[in-house]
Amino acid sequence: MKKSRLKTPFTVCIIISLVCMAIFTARLVDWQLVNGSSYKLISAKSTNYSVETDAVRGEILDCNGEGMVVNTTRYKIVIDKLYADETKLSNTTLRLISLLEKTGDKWNDNLPIDYSDGYRFREKSDDEIADMKELAKIKKDAIAAECISALKERYSIPDGYTEEQLRKVLSVRYGMEREGYSNAKPYTFADDISRNAMNAVSENTQGISGVEVQTYLVRRAENATLAPHILGALGSISQEEYNELSKGKKEYQLTDTVGKFGIEQVFEQELKGVGGTKIIRKNSDGSIIDTVETIDSKPGNSVFLTIDSRLQKTAAQSLEKNIKDAKEYGKAEVENKGKSLQGEDCESGAAVMLSVKDFSVLAAVSYPTYDLNKYSEYGDYYVKLTENKNSPMFNRAFTGTFAWGSVFKPCVALAALEEKIITPKTEIFCTEKYDYYPTNVVRCMHRHENEDLKGAITESCNYYFAETGRRLGIENMYLYAEKLGFGEYTGVEIDESRGTLAGRDSTTWEAGNTVSAAIGQSDNAFTPVQLATYAATIANNGTRLKTHLVSKITDYTREKTVKSFDKAQKVDTSGVSSKNMKTVQEAMLSVTQSEKGTAHSVFGDYKVKVAAKTGTAENSGSDHTTFICYAPYDKPEVAISVVLEHGVKGTFSMQVAKDLLDEYFKNKDNDSKKK
Repeated sequence: MKKSRLKTPFTVCIIISLVCMAIFTARLVDWQLVNGSSYKLISAKSTNYSVETDAVRGEILDCNGEGMVVNTTRYKIVIDKLYADETKLSNTTLRLISLLEKTGDKWNDNLPIDYSDGYRFREKSDDEIADMKELAKIKKDAIAAECISALKERYSIPDGYTEEQLRKVLSVRYGMEREGYSNAKPYTFADDISRNAMNAVSENTQGISGVEVQTYLVRRAENATLAPHILGALGSISQEEYNELSKGKKEYQLTDTVGKFGIEQVFEQELKGVGGTKIIRKNSDGSIIDTVETIDSKPGNSVFLTIDSRLQKTAAQSLEKNIKDAKEYGKAEVENKGKSLQGEDCESGAAVMLSVKDFSVLAAVSYPTYDLNKYSEYGDYYVKLTENKNSPMFNRAFTGTFAWGSVFKPCVALAALEEKIITPKTEIFCTEKYDYYPTNVVRCMHRHENEDLKGAITESCNYYFAETGRRLGIENMYLYAEKLGFGEYTGVEIDESRGTLAGRDSTTWEAGNTVSAAIGQSDNAFTPVQLATYAATIANNGTRLKTHLVSKITDYTREKTVKSFDKAQKVDTSGVSSKNMKTVQEAMLSVTQSEKGTAHSVFGDYKVKVAAKTGTAENSGSDHTTFICYAPYDKPEVAISVVLEHGVKGTFSMQVAKDLLDEYFKNKDNDSKKK
């Protein structure tokens, strides 16, 4: 009995297995032997095509969510090979061209041959003609008419068309071949068509297979000249960029466009979207059986900057105006005084505004500027920019290094106070000409006679600071300067210059050079963003934070924050006591509040108290005019630096800062009223 009970389950399992094997064998016989030819025919009559869908790039926005670089919807006409009737392609294209000619829209006509009483090569199209001949395997010395004949044969275009019609048909067919028209890649017949053209094509192509009006996104700067140096641009990926970017989290193709500089480049991996894939199954008569989205496309993330577009616009407009005013003033002075270098060569400058709270960049402008939407690495506009003697593509705010002159004096004062070289009451007698070192004579604008520290900063006495610098020594001077941000990277995310700090970075040095360095001359050369950081550090009682341009990164919808950069990051401290810091801060306030102050004429009766320092720096050409400030004095919120290359007269650089402060406090007052 035990043996029988053991055998029964085992026997049942064997029987079940044999039945299953029999069923599978029968199906295999049916598939491969009985109906094999039928299934093979079905397979042969249908084909799967894998088509990639576009990757949407993330947008760049200001701190208020205002678009700076955005994707806008446009319309295009495409011819899809998967749906098109190839036997009617020529007539279809002529019909489309006729519709666009009526609406005044352009189609993608890339054939470098024109027709007007005969075929002629298009002027200034040597490269395009050579490319056409190479692609179509036409002999190099062929004339235009011979090229038309060769293309007609290549694309099997029948007779019956006029010469002008034939040229249009061939242009489309040539464009298709050049752009890789295939089942996986539709051909874009026309880009950025008008709404009238969209309606006309939609109404008149019903029943014509393969022609479709599609929406697509165009990436554009909302205000193309406002911040091109910061935003950056896209360009074709290089082999080196491909190798480097392929190591990241996104996949790249050698046909991709990538960020070339600015935010577009630095945040390439965040901004880049991921394309999707869809499978299209088509039978032998050209009918679509089904379409399946196998991989969904995913748009890139959006980058929020700390820039306030309103402040950026104010800075840009004011900088341009005051540079032009300085130039006109200089011309008038040359005419009146009969000598040059009065500011008539003022053509460029920069301005930066930071938040003292976290050293975020609220505005950063460089003049002259350029149109980001016209910019292309290979276009005529780019060539004009490179030939412009004023270098509009040069980011003066972050990479331009300038001698700043007397705005360096508060740094020397802080160092000298902390090293006990001077006290606030130390007086130095100014005779107007400081000649302790005969080879490095420093001249003062006036004979100030006895000056203490506050008076020396208020009236910008060169004699006082030349002597103070000599006593302090260059090593002590640049050690404190480093802590205040001079000759140091500020931390902004895009390219910036480190600058040159006299003594530390100088290849040669003599003792006499120290007195020049102490008044902001010698080898000292710093960026506007460094000077704004310096002013913000003094306003922040000596604590230097990381200067930054990016506030946060969100998903494309802007609803989910992926990364946040709003938390202030401490970089260094000045090493100066609060007492000594207060002494210099009060002296900077006196620059605007004292009637003898060099900025009193502009800020003496300003609605909030402003701490500041003016500067004039010698160089080749007219002197630079420079200015730094922070406000309000009691509870600092913003810090500003301005440089006008060859601007000479300080009023113009001060006016840029005043315009920025006006806009900042106006906006703040308006925001308070709304609350």
